[in-house]
Amino acid sequence: MNTANKTPVLVAGGAGYIGSHAVLALVDGGWPVAVIDNLTTGFKSAVPDGVPLYEGDIEDGALLARIFEEQKIGAIMHFAGSIIVPESVENPLKYYHNNTAKSCALIEAAVTARVRHFIFSSTAATYGVPEISPVTEDCPQVPINPYGWSKLMTEQMLSDTAAAHDLNFCALRYFNVAGADPQARSGQSTTGATHLIKVAVEAALGKRDKVAVFGTDYDTPDGTGVRDYIHVSDLAAAHVLALQALVQQPERSLKMNCGYGQGFSVLEVLDAVDRVTNLKLNREMQPRRAGDPGSLVSDPSRIRSTLPWQPKHADLDEIISHALQWERKLSEIRGD
Repeated sequence: MNTANKTPVLVAGGAGYIGSHAVLALVDGGWPVAVIDNLTTGFKSAVPDGVPLYEGDIEDGALLARIFEEQKIGAIMHFAGSIIVPESVENPLKYYHNNTAKSCALIEAAVTARVRHFIFSSTAATYGVPEISPVTEDCPQVPINPYGWSKLMTEQMLSDTAAAHDLNFCALRYFNVAGADPQARSGQSTTGATHLIKVAVEAALGKRDKVAVFGTDYDTPDGTGVRDYIHVSDLAAAHVLALQALVQQPERSLKMNCGYGQGFSVLEVLDAVDRVTNLKLNREMQPRRAGDPGSLVSDPSRIRSTLPWQPKHADLDEIISHALQWERKLSEIRGD
């Protein structure tokens, strides 16, 4: 696909962690890009120079209509939303508003403006506690927390909308996203983040005094939760390839897992951080968190057979090294 045929893309939540990496991948690939972000968890500094940033909310129909017109948008990548599982259990209505109602508004605006292609940031949490592992896309989707339900409802809205309107979509179900841009152009900047690798590298740099291990009695080899960690840059690359697939076959929609198909336990991840940093993290064993399944590992067969996706960073130590490099850069920027 040459640059002349590349439709302008609106990245919703493009100032956030994963969204900013998707923006980098699109820019690197020569796609025209604009960003909408309300900056509640995103950062202006995460948006590259030259990329238009509209500060606002995806439920603002008038703003969306203006962006679609000004930027001649033909595709949307939707990353905007709330992502903390325990918080969704404590405050479900926040998640149904931010993740479901606002997504409905964005989809409606897209249909009104005749935006043809929609890529949605979904999650392995839609599977709940899977009956089989690794998890295929055909596994029953029975979420065990409001976060998972809020995302599954959006998948359903997209399926129904694609059946009724001239729009195709790809729902990418992420497993555990980690790491940072290898060139340290972006990374996870959120204060008080809950992602394990982010927390662990903060602890390695003295920003936290310990790492909590939530649950040591799961039915896993060492009793701690097992997850499939995917490098954020590989995930961003998958979004660009999915967009190409939607543009090339506008009658087709896709639902695909995004993971490597290999699981690591919490303790294995912490051992890897120890190995990469040549330190020994202080670990504190705590009870399970609400809404956490014991094991979530993807079967990535579908994405590998559907897209020409060749992960470049499928190595746990490399993921940790890039996260550590970004955390050091953040310290310099913020004067920690």
